Amino acid sequence: MPRYALQIEYNGVPFNGWQRQPGGQPTVQGAVEAALSRLQPGDHTAAAAGRTDAGVHAIRQVAHVDLARNWVPFRLSEALNAHLRPAPIAITACARVADDFHARFSATGRHYLFRVIARRAPATHDRDLVWQVLSPLDLDAMREAAAHLIGHHDFTTFRSVLCQAKSPVKTLDDITITESPYPGGTEYRFTLRARSFLHNQVRSIVGSLERVGHGVWPPAQMATALAACNRAACGPVAPPQGLYLTGVTYPADPFA
Repeated sequence: MPRYALQIEYNGVPFNGWQRQPGGQPTVQGAVEAALSRLQPGDHTAAAAGRTDAGVHAIRQVAHVDLARNWVPFRLSEALNAHLRPAPIAITACARVADDFHARFSATGRHYLFRVIARRAPATHDRDLVWQVLSPLDLDAMREAAAHLIGHHDFTTFRSVLCQAKSPVKTLDDITITESPYPGGTEYRFTLRARSFLHNQVRSIVGSLERVGHGVWPPAQMATALAACNRAACGPVAPPQGLYLTGVTYPADPFA
């Protein structure tokens, strides 16, 4: 059966995460698989590079699917988008890939963005797309704190108790934090890159960095929290609506 890679963009607000759920709860995977069933009757599995949580968005999620029919990739993406409407999901690229390509296991890196805006007035255009805080954050302090997390560590402190990963040890390749003007306030962007992440790792890290940014934690407490290897040492977990899966890397770009 021909295998196709799909690049998928979605707004996570209406969905209970990526992964198909029992009981008919709306999920991104369920919507994509339902669209596939309209093209080819029967059951389908869209295997994704990462299982985003409820309310989390994606700009470049990647999934692969196997279909009985040979499709021109552009025609397949157009057909799927027609059947996905009006759900806030779009197939932004499609490619025929080798039978041994796997969206999850072939990936060599994952990229996430977390958006925070600091202003008093409620968010309007970016409602449900950012985490809003009321006062500015200390950029230099957050950068100093984030530096303690770069590298190969036991990230138990920043791991959900529901995480199913076999090991809490991960290598965090990069955290970049920037700030820019935002109408009536400031926007902070946290970009994180690693081969893979633990469940809630990004949101746990950003929530702890917010504590540093507001002066509740000194930057050195991030190192203390990491070394504790104890979930109780983590700061509050940031809400899902500010988080985006922005890209997945492979040894060769399937969409090139």
